[in-house]
Amino acid sequence: MAKSRSYQRNLLEALKDPTEAVGYLNAALEDGEPEVFLLALRDVVDSYGGMGKLAASTSLNRENLYRMLSTKGNPEFFSLSTVLDAIGFRLAVEPKTAARSKTKKEPK
Repeated sequence: MAKSRSYQRNLLEALKDPTEAVGYLNAALEDGEPEVFLLALRDVVDSYGGMGKLAASTSLNRENLYRMLSTKGNPEFFSLSTVLDAIGFRLAVEPKTAARSKTKKEPK
């Protein structure tokens, strides 16, 4: 019988692809719960080498990184931006097209 790979191992392998990681993080953001996004970001960090590597590349304390990327985490903007930058991503703002159409009335 063939050995099965764990879900987590497959996930981390897939998240090494920047396109997959972006989709994963955006889906977590769409959930609307900050802790879901932080845990997704932690998965992406793990796929890029883990907290130790992240701590070394950002000069942020590893224990603080674990706390920041937990369900109880509440990172400051600078810390979140630093983490994203270290793994090759950035924050961006986009219009919510569905929300815009609800707030703007079409001319008759």
